[in-house]
Amino acid sequence: MDVEEDRAGARWEGEYTAFVQARAGLLRSTAYVLCGDWHRAEDLVQVTLTKLYVVWPRLVRRGELDGYVRRMLMRAFLSENRRKWRQREEVVAGVPDPPAAPEADHVQRLAVRAALAEVPPKQRAVLVLRFWNDLSVQETAAAMGCSAGTVKSQTARGLVALQQALALTGFASSTGGGPSA
Repeated sequence: MDVEEDRAGARWEGEYTAFVQARAGLLRSTAYVLCGDWHRAEDLVQVTLTKLYVVWPRLVRRGELDGYVRRMLMRAFLSENRRKWRQREEVVAGVPDPPAAPEADHVQRLAVRAALAEVPPKQRAVLVLRFWNDLSVQETAAAMGCSAGTVKSQTARGLVALQQALALTGFASSTGGGPSA
């Protein structure tokens, strides 16, 4: 029986490793878009993958793993933002030494990331799932553990907050064009 358990353990660990190798990049980029910091993104992914490792042997419906892991990542992100120590952190507007003459497209991406950081966490999570991960309303609702109506309202509110934050940076909010004059 011990030999069978060893084989089963080696098989599920191999499946887990293959899953992580295939999805780690997407998880990291999603986490980064959520929090805007590569270090925090790595922490979120590690928390998510650690929790996944613990429950992996009990997972029955492996076809739904992507949604399950996205939901775990969203919960880790939202949970982290509820912690009091996160609320005491001070966010600064920019880095001390900005890069010299970045391309216009790069400037827009930085402006959108900065504006996204100003959007409340739940709205930001919905926007990332809907527009970064290209999920439907129903898939986003499943990942967030809420109703489709909540996803729709949070999307609408999040887009308004994002447009307002972009307007403060001087970028056109309705056209998606470049800096406004």
